[in-house]
Order: sequence, then structure tokens, then C-alpha cells
Amino acid sequence: MPNSVLSVQNIVKAFGSVRAVDGVSFDVRRGTITGLLGRNGAGKTTSIRMITGIFLPDAGRIEWRGSGSDNNAFRDRVGYLPEERGMYKQMKVLEHLLFLAEIKGRTGPDVRRKAGQWLERFELWDKRDSKVEELSKGNQQKVQLAGTLLHDPELIILDEPQSGLDPVNMVVVRNLLRELRDEGRTILLSTHMMGEAERLADDIVLVHQGKVVLSGSLDEVRGSFGKNTLQLEFEGDGSFLTALPNVVKANVQDRSAELSLSEGADPQAILQAAAARLRIRRFEVATPSLEEIFIDKVGSDSLQSVQPAEVMR
Repeated sequence: MPNSVLSVQNIVKAFGSVRAVDGVSFDVRRGTITGLLGRNGAGKTTSIRMITGIFLPDAGRIEWRGSGSDNNAFRDRVGYLPEERGMYKQMKVLEHLLFLAEIKGRTGPDVRRKAGQWLERFELWDKRDSKVEELSKGNQQKVQLAGTLLHDPELIILDEPQSGLDPVNMVVVRNLLRELRDEGRTILLSTHMMGEAERLADDIVLVHQGKVVLSGSLDEVRGSFGKNTLQLEFEGDGSFLTALPNVVKANVQDRSAELSLSEGADPQAILQAAAARLRIRRFEVATPSLEEIFIDKVGSDSLQSVQPAEVMR
């Protein structure tokens, strides 16, 4: 793709007899958020470790603006947040950030000023002289995110960035990622949180058992699954919705439901049946959610490894 910052071409990685990544290909377009999605163990992190040079692919190619990702220009322009925290816990917070910037070749008063700005934004300025190990897991994650962004990377690769964050800080990070995209940054976001991906991603790459099973723009992917989905919010016991005529699949929560209808089914008939037993607060005919698409592509057993959208609200 001419507009791509990163191109992953048929990469493969095996560990013994297990192929963790088996021919994965996708492009990351400039100025977008691309969601690399899948259940835990799907091959997302292994793919990212090949992109960042931690692992070498057994086969395939990774290109950064048309050249291999092993060049220095690629490393200097990338910010990488790993899934597992890689922090020097005995270092003080500000000292740690300045050290991470120095690894990327950034030193001096301007970097110190930017480090202070990130700490203030994440409400950690008063912790600047604390040791990293003294922070909560959520605050450690915010320090690591600040370190990922401190050198102003062009491509930002985030592996489960909201791990360990409380709901308030999840919103902070969500808004930050949108802001970075709007500034023209390019983001590759690996997550198993379908609700977060649906809120943030422009493009998605769905990986299952080391293979890409679905990819494209989020709007196109959702549109390709049709508009036979009903989304309801209600008061009352909605468990009966699963047994209504023409409902072929249902995800019913305490006060909401997403129903997939058979071809040609009348949504108004479903509304009438629901309204007879529930107080309806919202009723919408829509394309299926990303969670429903995920389940449709890889099976309902994968739901146990995915946090539903309702939890992320």
C-alpha cells in the first residue's frame, strides 16, 4: 500500500513444533490506528516482537517505508510498549524516563521538559522522585507509556496498553490515542479487548491460531456482515430474548442485548415481543459489534478470552 508506514508480509515464527505465527500479512496506514486483535495466545505478541526486532521471523518480510525493519531509522522512529513491563524498578520515575529517552538518542533540557509534561498529564509529577517499584501497577503502566512516547515516535506500537488501568485511566489513555492519531501519528494497537478496539481502530487485523482470519477498515468489516443485528437496552429480565422466533444468536447482558436475526426477519416483530415484557430504553438496527464478528469468525469458545464491550464502558 502506498500510504503504509509498516508492511508485514507473510511472516512465520515457530517454537519447536508449534507455529505461533503462520503467514501473517497486513499493512499499517499512516495516521491511523490499526487494531491487531485476537484472543490470548493468538500470535499477536509474537508478531509484534518480530516487527520490533526482538525475534527474527523464520520466513516473510517486514518493511518500514519500503525498507527492512532492522534499519536504525526504524528503531529510532518507533515507540514500543510491551505487554510485560520492562522497567528498572529501583530507578526513580523521572530518572527512568530520561534513561529511556537517552536510549533513543534524546537528551538535554528539552527532553527533561517533555518528561515533566507527560508526568503532569498522567498526574504523576508528585511521584517523580519515587522509585518505580513504589508505584501501583496502573501508575507503572502510565510511566511506561510516557517512556514510549517521550522521543516523539512516528510509529507507536502498543501491546495491551490498558493492562492494569482502572476505568478512569482507561478513558485517559483512550483519549490520548485518539489525540495522537489526530496529530498524524500511526498506531499499531494489540488488544483482546474488542470494545476498546471498536472505539479506537480505523483498521483491524483479526488473528486466530497464528493466522489472519479477517482484515480491513472497521467500517467495511462491520458492513460486510450486514445489518441484521438488533441492539437493545432495557429494564427487566431479558433472558427470554434468546428464544424469540428468528433470533439465531443472542448476547444478553443484565440490561442490554445484541440479537442476530435470520435473513428477512422483521425487526419490528422483535421489538413488539420485547416491549410486551420489558421497558425498552434503546432499540437500534445496526451492523454487528466487533465482539459478535469475532465470535462468528473464531467460535463462541473464544468469548472466555475476550472482555466484552459492556465491561469496557
